[in-house]
Amino acid sequence: MRILFMGTPMLSRTVLEALLAAGHEIVLAVTQPDREKGRGKAVQVSPVKEAALAHGIPLFQPERLRREENVARLKEFCETNPADVGVVAAFGQILPQAVLDLPRLGCLNVHTSLLPRYRGASPIEAVLLAGEEETGVTVMQMDAGLDTGDIRLQEALPISPDDTGGTLTEKLAQLGGRLITEALRQLEAGTLPRRPQEGESTYAGLIRKEDGCLDFSQPAEELERRIRAFDPWPGTFTFREGKRLKIGRALVLRDRDNAEPQTGCAPLPGTVTAVSREGIDVQTGRGILRLAALQPEGKKMMPADAYLRGYSLEAGTLLGERL
Repeated sequence: MRILFMGTPMLSRTVLEALLAAGHEIVLAVTQPDREKGRGKAVQVSPVKEAALAHGIPLFQPERLRREENVARLKEFCETNPADVGVVAAFGQILPQAVLDLPRLGCLNVHTSLLPRYRGASPIEAVLLAGEEETGVTVMQMDAGLDTGDIRLQEALPISPDDTGGTLTEKLAQLGGRLITEALRQLEAGTLPRRPQEGESTYAGLIRKEDGCLDFSQPAEELERRIRAFDPWPGTFTFREGKRLKIGRALVLRDRDNAEPQTGCAPLPGTVTAVSREGIDVQTGRGILRLAALQPEGKKMMPADAYLRGYSLEAGTLLGERL
């Protein structure tokens, strides 16, 4: 089939590569503009742009696709290069109805959750934060709403206890590529099912860098999930002596008493209770969290024992104070 593809991050590239491997023709790849990144302001192109250039696919990189002039440009392109269907995977912009109507069969979205649960921009992080045991991919017929369109195909995926935002994204990207190619096969054969979304909906909003700041007054289980959910982006951190200290890996000490601490008996949340080669134990609002990998400012991520060889840390130290 002739496909108008829209996507930006590595997940999108995985889906795009699956479509190409299945023999589909990509008439145009729409992706976000190049961005400056880091202190050196180096220009960074999206993974979808990299793939498009490698495969000789025409590119369109509008700052805001909703703008009238950009819709007009896309419409003009599609008039001379008609698409059978649009495929959208983590594009990063809301599409106006005028764009959704350009392909002959409309647009299908590869959404990384079991809709109607976790609509929105960050469903992968949201399921990890919530402690869900499964998630999945939904191929949805797009409408003008925010992830409200009819479900065409859907498949569940179990979440492993050690999954991070990065590992789960890769698993869902692979599933998404397989599911969209199957959806297109059925669409072309006229057998693709369609049903409205039913049940309670939830929303996963945008994540900001500051959301990675750990609040040790929360339970250890919630903090451990946050550390995994925000790996690799935006990452999680605390403060030690006013300097940012990134946390790469942690675990809940199940053999400790994780009941609510009694007033006057437990250290303040954020207090280091023990230090060993295995990690740095920190009191939380409920239970003990062991920090197993840390990254001081200006350094690389390192295991706890390596951190302790370079940085003196004793029980009783309070983490989290910015000074």
